[in-house]
Amino acid sequence: KGAFSVPVGTWTRVGGGLSGERMRRQPQITGKYIQQVESACRQACYNAANATLAQMQGYHQQFTVLTQNIDGFHTDAGSRDVIEIHGNLHELYCTVCEVGRKVSSYAGLNIPPACADCGGLLRPRVVLFGEMLPEPAMDRLHRLLEDGVDLVLTIGTTSVFPYIAAPVLRAVHSGVPTVEINPSVTEVSDQVSHRLAGRAAEVLPALLERVQGHY
Repeated sequence: KGAFSVPVGTWTRVGGGLSGERMRRQPQITGKYIQQVESACRQACYNAANATLAQMQGYHQQFTVLTQNIDGFHTDAGSRDVIEIHGNLHELYCTVCEVGRKVSSYAGLNIPPACADCGGLLRPRVVLFGEMLPEPAMDRLHRLLEDGVDLVLTIGTTSVFPYIAAPVLRAVHSGVPTVEINPSVTEVSDQVSHRLAGRAAEVLPALLERVQGHY
């Protein structure tokens, strides 16, 4: 068994919301909004919370990070087992021939970009509003929960999505310790074993330093 971390963020709403339907109807407009999100991510980098989670994996046989973030920062920080439940901005695929490619930046790409193989629309492999969650990511999550975990950390999320709250509530019902790190009260705050009110970038490094002597 391993530790299970849920550090998540919110898929930014711009232009009234990014939806799969809008992508199909207005790829040029939607592409510009997505480009703005990618540009903001590119100008940032992972923080102390991402780095600490990557450090924590060294103390566990298995340490899985489930994230709603689409910026790829957990992988950049060194986490090896990451479930990107909402996808990754830097993975593009053709909506016609489904050929995929990875890009480090959208700079220099036409918006919307066209597939070099068939000329079809390239779009990021991210979940837009109204779209289904990726089956491979959901399958990995279900297998992980079936195998069981020793600890669940829920970090920086309101837990309003059932698939994000589920690992926490399942652990609670199974008697598995749960820890919430969040400056705000959330949907699971009254359910977890321990609640640490604060920012993840501050709480996680302090927590790791405190418990390192017990590993």
